Amino acid sequence: MASQLKEKVNDFLSQQRIAVAGVSRSKESAGAANAIYRRLREVGYQVYAINPNADEVEGDHCYHSVKDIPDKVDGVVIATPEAATDQVVHDCADAGVSRVWMHNGIHSLGTSVSKSAVEFCQQHNITVIAGACPLMFGKPSDGFHRFMCSALGFFGRLPN
Repeated sequence: MASQLKEKVNDFLSQQRIAVAGVSRSKESAGAANAIYRRLREVGYQVYAINPNADEVEGDHCYHSVKDIPDKVDGVVIATPEAATDQVVHDCADAGVSRVWMHNGIHSLGTSVSKSAVEFCQQHNITVIAGACPLMFGKPSDGFHRFMCSALGFFGRLPN
């Protein structure tokens, strides 16, 4: 893993209050965002669910926007369709969030990485990780995700 990515990952995962945008209220269609949300909660992070169309997710209160969260959020994992990412990063800027991680699935889940959203983050002093999955690193990682991290690193497919 390149040192710039390692620094960003370590900084992001050293935070305690992390929101996850894109969680689904439907257990049948729950995808990457819900998996990330659950895992972060399980390993001790204070997590906040974000979905503009849900009031509750997995038994927890759900916020319609990062701007609606009453606590200061240290970082936001974006696991939305790419088309929604720009709005989420604009909301992060308005809410004073300085760290964003745009999830990139390796399978049918697609990507949340938006070139315009990455540029917006860079222009607004928001540290951005544009790709990969937070479950590939550190405390929230698991065997499968660590393997994927190694494989993607070997093939040069991890973000900068």
